[in-house]
Amino acid sequence: MKANELLEQIREANLSYLLLAKQLINEDKAEAIIRLGIDENTADLLNQLTTAQVLRIAASNMPMCSIRFEDPAVWKLLSDHGKDRAISGMHAAILMAGRSAQISA
Repeated sequence: MKANELLEQIREANLSYLLLAKQLINEDKAEAIIRLGIDENTADLLNQLTTAQVLRIAASNMPMCSIRFEDPAVWKLLSDHGKDRAISGMHAAILMAGRSAQISA
């Protein structure tokens, strides 16, 4: 993959992520904070961005989002297809919510 193509994909991912984040925050700020792994101040800042600001930020060569979980248990829950996916997903969400609460404290 060429460098230009990679950078364009990063920019597209940034725009998608920022638009999704703003939508989640508008619909349910508390849930968005947990799902996005951000604090309330960041949620407020994202929510206040204008369209022009979102486009400028999305144009960055640096990815705006990152892989949030480092716990192997979360990876196992999310990738284990032998178990009930809904239960595994809820368990992973509970673990991540607990981790978010620890980081915020």
